[in-house]
Amino acid sequence: MVTSITKHWIDGRWETGGEIEESFSPSTGKTLGRFASGGKAEALAAVAAARTAFDSGSWSRDRDLRFRAISELAERIEERRDAMIRMLALENGKILVEAGFEVGSIAPALRYYAGLVLSDAGAAAEAQPGVFYQSFREPIGVAGIIVPWNAPLALLVRSLAPALAAGCTVAIKMPGQTALTSGLFSEAVAATASLPSGVINIFTESGNTGSPALIDSPDVDVISYTGSTKVGRIIAADGARTLKRLNLELGGKTPMIVFDDADLDAVAPLLVRALTTFSGQFCMAGTRVLAARDIANDLRARLVELIGQVRVGPSDDPESQMGPVIDRQSAERIDHFVDDAATYAKVLVRGGPVLEGPLAEGAFYRPSLLEVEDLGVPLVQQEIFGPVLSFELFKDEADAIARANATEFGLAAGIFTNDIARSFRVARAIRAGTVWTNTWASINDRFEEGGFKQSGIGRLRGTRGMEEFQEVKTCVHVATAT
Repeated sequence: MVTSITKHWIDGRWETGGEIEESFSPSTGKTLGRFASGGKAEALAAVAAARTAFDSGSWSRDRDLRFRAISELAERIEERRDAMIRMLALENGKILVEAGFEVGSIAPALRYYAGLVLSDAGAAAEAQPGVFYQSFREPIGVAGIIVPWNAPLALLVRSLAPALAAGCTVAIKMPGQTALTSGLFSEAVAATASLPSGVINIFTESGNTGSPALIDSPDVDVISYTGSTKVGRIIAADGARTLKRLNLELGGKTPMIVFDDADLDAVAPLLVRALTTFSGQFCMAGTRVLAARDIANDLRARLVELIGQVRVGPSDDPESQMGPVIDRQSAERIDHFVDDAATYAKVLVRGGPVLEGPLAEGAFYRPSLLEVEDLGVPLVQQEIFGPVLSFELFKDEADAIARANATEFGLAAGIFTNDIARSFRVARAIRAGTVWTNTWASINDRFEEGGFKQSGIGRLRGTRGMEEFQEVKTCVHVATAT
């Protein structure tokens, strides 16, 4: 157990504002440590510090400083890599290999954007004789970043790295469920000597007064939020009062389309991993399998067997294949959803909460598989955020596309086929921001990520990610006669 209290990092100082709360392990239900849970006061202090640093400091215009500081932050994080992996697994419930993947993604993302700091450029031209036009990008100002608990480090840095590279200063709300993990990140920030005070400000909140304060503040110029579509709509409405720039990555319901020429030996295990990774608490989780009728019986049998064999266990046990969900309330919510789905869908694998044995003290939920035909039911239309998989059949390519596009979500999709022409046709027809062929969850910092439809606004990663935190200014210079 961590004996010290995890604090907020605001304006280059450790702060303990708010209530002192406990962080619990979803694997055991036991206390891992204590943390300061802030709210509106801490949010406003973070915004004030960020505003002062942006308006009075050199951060927004000094590219060399930004390059050095972002690069150094990557080094400070790598020094804490092992501690971050272990704490993320204990506090969030990810198994060790998944926690390692998340923590390992942070430093490369920072270094990618550190490189963009030095390569970002504008344009200039003599549009008419003696009339010179120049356009260039400027940082938008203070960025408010609201981070979810399911991948707190990776999703923080996905917004933070481009915001810093653009020249913004930031006020960050971290989730209470992973407060101790966030504290380790804050320690890395505090240890980054080349980072000026007030550029990065981090507070943790279990309640819901700090996030609204970020959205309402006229001193915050852009909000970057990752979370549910329901909350994203609220943020969009509230942000409209100040015409705040918004970057929202919201819910998903990823269809995984398996055509009749797919290699089922490779595909079936991947489909199970797409369901069980992060215990299904992932906006890109593969929660819908769409199977061609000719191979449906074979694929169904394989999934039933593989899902039934998933080894659920403590997140810090190397033998575990899936850890707990974030808390018991989530396990109960998921189970109620499956109970309801059983009234209109065929139950192929009935998972559920682990209520007996050594895992009963945790928030463990065994994965479920249900077959459904009707597209209008909650099992197809709603994001469950847990290890529950629907199995659907399609008759031809057009039917597969129609079914894949039949929800309000458009974050990601998967296609499994050996026909490259079909892959391109279907990928272009699916309304989703990311479409994979013969793989899943392949992400690269150089290529944009975001949603269509109700899955979000804007893009992160790639060069577009930095543009989300910039304004474009055009200057016109007219030469006068001498």
